[in-house]
Amino acid sequence: MIALIGWCLFGLCAGLVSRLLTPGHARIGFVGTSLLGILGSFVGGAVTSLLNDNRIDLHTLQPAGFLGAVAGGIIVLMIPRILLSSKGS
Repeated sequence: MIALIGWCLFGLCAGLVSRLLTPGHARIGFVGTSLLGILGSFVGGAVTSLLNDNRIDLHTLQPAGFLGAVAGGIIVLMIPRILLSSKGS
């Protein structure tokens, strides 16, 4: 139970920083911000794995630290914006 609370707090902090560093306004709320940080941590871990090993192994995917989670959160926030802007062009 303590680990779950820790992940939620970590995700909230990383998600808040990701949202602050990303231009525009994301209306995702408190829970969405926490999930953004948690998902960002795994995206950051995947990017780190890709840079270090030139591959992503889903069986050994590890969450990243705080900076990786923030970078991953920014990537997660930017993906829909990039997809929606390319559709409109």
